[in-house]
Amino acid sequence: MNDILHTTHPDSILIIDFGSQVTQLIARRVREAGVYCEIVPFQLADEGFERMQPKGVIFSGGPDSVTREGSPRAPQAVFDSGVPILAICYGQQTLCTQIGGSVEGGHHREFGRADVEILKSSPLFEGFWEVGKKYPVWMSHGDRVTRLPEGFEVIGTSPNAPFAISVDEKRRYYTTMFHPEVVHTPDGAKLLSNFVHKIVGLKSDWSMAAYRAEMVQKIRDQVGSGKVICALSGGVDSSVAALLIHEAIGDQLTCILVDHGLMRMNEARDVVAMFHEHYNLNLKMIDASDRFISQLEGEADPEAKRKTIGRLFIEVFEEEAKKIGGADFLAQGTLYPDVIESVSFSGGPSVTIKSHHNVGGLPERMNMQLVEPLRELFKDEVRVLGRELGLPDSFIGRHPFPGPGLAIRCPGGITREKLDILRQADAIYLDEIRKAGLYDTIWQAFAVLLPVQTVGVMGDGRTYEFVCALRAVTSVDGMTADFYPYDMDFLGKTATRIINEVKGINRVVYDVTSKPPGTIEWE
Repeated sequence: MNDILHTTHPDSILIIDFGSQVTQLIARRVREAGVYCEIVPFQLADEGFERMQPKGVIFSGGPDSVTREGSPRAPQAVFDSGVPILAICYGQQTLCTQIGGSVEGGHHREFGRADVEILKSSPLFEGFWEVGKKYPVWMSHGDRVTRLPEGFEVIGTSPNAPFAISVDEKRRYYTTMFHPEVVHTPDGAKLLSNFVHKIVGLKSDWSMAAYRAEMVQKIRDQVGSGKVICALSGGVDSSVAALLIHEAIGDQLTCILVDHGLMRMNEARDVVAMFHEHYNLNLKMIDASDRFISQLEGEADPEAKRKTIGRLFIEVFEEEAKKIGGADFLAQGTLYPDVIESVSFSGGPSVTIKSHHNVGGLPERMNMQLVEPLRELFKDEVRVLGRELGLPDSFIGRHPFPGPGLAIRCPGGITREKLDILRQADAIYLDEIRKAGLYDTIWQAFAVLLPVQTVGVMGDGRTYEFVCALRAVTSVDGMTADFYPYDMDFLGKTATRIINEVKGINRVVYDVTSKPPGTIEWE
């Protein structure tokens, strides 16, 4: 078992996930308040509660109906413990159902903006909401509470949620029908902060400096005198993981950068140069591009691509471990969203999102344990830790580049020719973004070579070439994303360069889709 997964924090919040697509945002708001928290799916909540011994618990929303037989419930141990509870939307409904209230379906549904009128003061919204006034919140529910458990009172109401805020101050149970975690509830972050600080009584002592010191010691305790090989992709996550592990165990670490032929233009060369010039790491670069591309060539299924890439990575690491006389551990830059998505709620689609990443563990034949020192962190927290470790801002601010690389930015069958075309287009696109001063404003931008060829006219002749799609998104934590609103001059200039300079592309389009929590990659 990975010891680092089960770190303990004496002052923490447990978030029980009932399947809401915005549960991760609850965790972000709690951590922004300087308090450590973890998310566990309701099926594992008993174990999570016992392991963490949290000082407070938050119930998330969810898509189910508590009126359905067999719908998710919270562990009885949470109620028996006497810790404060904040229950949101579905969480409110299951809490009320489990301790003597009633919930009914068939009432007027409420999705989107609503106004909550405050009827009575409460530490939950002390300092920002006043009695007798109305405030905007975000609702998303069909069922609603029709009878409160004994000891509860209504302190906030909306037209379609008569028990919009209902609390039992004596037991410190606080419930909202609206979602405070989303930005559409303007004061929601303050409400969550009040819960963890004023009600639970926790301090803002979750910091990257403290995390760094704690994790260095935990890495030493886990690894002992063993050898570690680190999968260094050149991205921010694996680079921060490598530096943190190197700080802990020094020369016991060997970093391996696998050039699988699916990297961006000059990516491998630039990463090796940076680490050799600035950091005293034992870094080996392995050119395995022929091996990867030969097994991916012609493959169109995106999940098959991911699994092939994951398998080949493992094979390369096995071979390199033997060359250094064996290794006891494999380190990688797994993040907290990777972990959550890989143990998704009730068998949802996210169980396959990270199939290339070996999040669930390594093949038994490797006889190695995983070291994953970032698996408690969100993307933006990793960047803060990177600054703590001395990585330059120019590197920390690099756009994310996933393990499968260009393989998932080349939908349809992969060929060397298509990868070369895509690499050139992507390099031009990023060059134009930097020239326009937009690189640090955009969270992630990349080109995609669509599996479509169109007829075009260039000069005096017809062409039959590929369509290139450009994508750019804004995000804070990599869980939700919205497209970046380029002006047409930028898009026109960039498209013209790509079409003129990249043989094989005769049309460029811009992708304006947004993404809810989860993957923001193309496939």
